[in-house]
Amino acid sequence: MTRQFVRTLAAGALAFITLGLTQGAQAAEWPTRPIRIIAPSTPGGAADTFGRLLADHLGPKLGTTLIVDNRAGGGGLIGMAAAAHAEPDGYTLVTSSIAYNAIEPLVSANPGFHPSRDFTHVALIGGQPDVLLVSAKSGLRSLKDVIDLARRGAPPNYVSPGLATFSQLIVEVFAREAGITLEHIPHRGSSQAMMDLVAGNVAFGTMTWGSAIGQIRAGTVRPVAISSKNRVTEFPDVPTLQELGYHVVGDSWWGLSGPAGIAPEITRKLNQAVIEVLDKPEVRQRLLNDAMVPEPMTSDQFAAFVADEIAKWGPIAKQLGMGH
Repeated sequence: MTRQFVRTLAAGALAFITLGLTQGAQAAEWPTRPIRIIAPSTPGGAADTFGRLLADHLGPKLGTTLIVDNRAGGGGLIGMAAAAHAEPDGYTLVTSSIAYNAIEPLVSANPGFHPSRDFTHVALIGGQPDVLLVSAKSGLRSLKDVIDLARRGAPPNYVSPGLATFSQLIVEVFAREAGITLEHIPHRGSSQAMMDLVAGNVAFGTMTWGSAIGQIRAGTVRPVAISSKNRVTEFPDVPTLQELGYHVVGDSWWGLSGPAGIAPEITRKLNQAVIEVLDKPEVRQRLLNDAMVPEPMTSDQFAAFVADEIAKWGPIAKQLGMGH
């Protein structure tokens, strides 16, 4: 071993140690400026709603301001790509989800990011069922009525919050297993889809329970089935898809992620802060009002959960031809 090699090796080791100390010092000081949470949806969408809920409560815990940045478009891909390519310094985060991470990137020809490799998955917020709805103006009252309508003539339209969402996936699974054809009308978010349903422009649609609950309570739409394993306590008469014989059981989940490479110390600090926020009675009740069950996980557990969801739903979405 030459002296030059030893000197080079020593210099490399010193640089590595210096880098580690610098990153450690930065993590200890973090945060020193406002944090941005990218919401890959329009204002009022689920990504925006949960991003703002976290922003409001995380700010005081972290001693800084959290700002929600709406980046809608591309079924969430635009916002997710912006987060994936941001600096991994803990100052750019994103509301991740089953659609943005487990479905849309796998059926898009060019998503602009890898759903696992390009992210630090920080914390899971929780999951809520998706609900199949009929317009109160339609005269339909059950999922059987939808099937009968589809078999009587031209394929009826249905609305969803967008292409390659979990909401679209559950309808496509249901339709295939029922042996019927439905025409998908994707929207840029649940609010637009709901407007079509309430107005009676379309008879059938699907979205997350939290997006629909206001109009369900108002009676302008009727829930005919939900995607979760169990029925919702507030509406015990609404059956699950599984009970009706269809092989799709799952929830639309939401989490907090950031670009790959965020320092472990920052990730742990963020994860713990989110868990503490989810344990606050007012936050927990806010989520439960939307049938969303908070599910605290470590960042490693959340990353493993995302990988499992990709393996579970990605192939189904591909098989159904849900790509753009």
